[in-house]
Amino acid sequence: MIVKKFVPCIYLYNGHAVRRLDDMSVVETDPLRLVSLYNENNADGLIVFDLSQGDQAHEEALDMIKEICAAAEMEVIGAGNIKRMEDVKKLLYAGCRRAVLDYTKESNIAITEEVSLKFGRNKILASYDNSNVVAANKELLEQYVSALLLMNPHQIRETEKLTTLPFYVQVNQIALNKLMEIFSYQNVCGVTGNTINDNYRDILTLKNLCKENGILVETFEAAYQWDDFKKNGDGMVPVIVQDYRTQEVLMMAYMNEEAYEQTIHTGRMTYFSRSRGQLWLKGETSGHFQYVKSLTADCDMDTILAKVSQVGAACHTGARSCFFNEITKKDYEEATNPLQVLEEVLDVIKDRKVHPKEGSYTNYLFDKGIDKILKKLGEEATEIVIAAKNPGVNEVKYEMSDFLYHMMVLMVQKGISWEEIAVELANR
Repeated sequence: MIVKKFVPCIYLYNGHAVRRLDDMSVVETDPLRLVSLYNENNADGLIVFDLSQGDQAHEEALDMIKEICAAAEMEVIGAGNIKRMEDVKKLLYAGCRRAVLDYTKESNIAITEEVSLKFGRNKILASYDNSNVVAANKELLEQYVSALLLMNPHQIRETEKLTTLPFYVQVNQIALNKLMEIFSYQNVCGVTGNTINDNYRDILTLKNLCKENGILVETFEAAYQWDDFKKNGDGMVPVIVQDYRTQEVLMMAYMNEEAYEQTIHTGRMTYFSRSRGQLWLKGETSGHFQYVKSLTADCDMDTILAKVSQVGAACHTGARSCFFNEITKKDYEEATNPLQVLEEVLDVIKDRKVHPKEGSYTNYLFDKGIDKILKKLGEEATEIVIAAKNPGVNEVKYEMSDFLYHMMVLMVQKGISWEEIAVELANR
């Protein structure tokens, strides 16, 4: 069975979220606020339609899409303004997991094979508003596209007869109980459009309704019940909270049964505050929510390790982590964490750009501009090649380090993060 998804969308125009593809009235001036609301209400994905006109507006839209992708706790799918393969690449590089080819445009149909072979079939969707388009391009779609986006809800039955590809349906106005009827179609994998946008607060309720009707939806399912845990004297279980990206330990708190069930139900970390004697949704007042990535019990079933996506600071003091009061320390050499070292060096380079330091070589490169940075990068690449012709490895290490440093200067100049590089490598 296909998991059915509730997928809001953002119609992006001039930096704002507008009502529809054909209605440019502004519904939200700050699209990132919408992203936060969709995060908080368990949306399963997000489709962003770039409605910009002109090259400059398109670049500005891509910058906003990049921010949206960074803030979203769900898959972001990019759509609109695709004319050539380069536009697909820009959407994916901005952080979109997948891109949508508009099959009402012959130019998009023409590049299907090219972009699919370049980025992978799983990265490509196709949108259409008439099932005749699917019929005419059935072989192409089934070979090079992973899913469809139907822009006309009146064509669901026809699409179902033509292909086994999963498809999302854009619905702008429909009674909520009609969603059950749409989800009953075997190949419908999700609903998007203003029906979801306008009712995002009801997503959890609708998911429960789907489950009651035997419809498979995306929710957390716990392998262990509360009774499986060994509780402390207060009837609670301690929870160690860790950043899922950096593995940094952020905080420790406690759960009672209700907090545990709420965490599983909502996908946001919920604890029991012993000082206040009440349930505590982390981030409810501060906005610093913790989105669950995984929950794991220890060998004795008396402690939970939570890996989370942390919004803002974990500590009430404003610190990223609660663990900053050093008690004692023995001199030792820190184990080298490659990612941490690269992040720290990149942070220093970023700081030099914002706060120039007299005599800094990094600032010299920034002052000279992109051509100087590229020239040095080319020189260092050549020196790696020369060093690699020699039998030893030390010289190669030195030259590679020089190259990486200059590459990071370029990254800062272009606004590229290590996380973006890591995602791109992982996607390959």
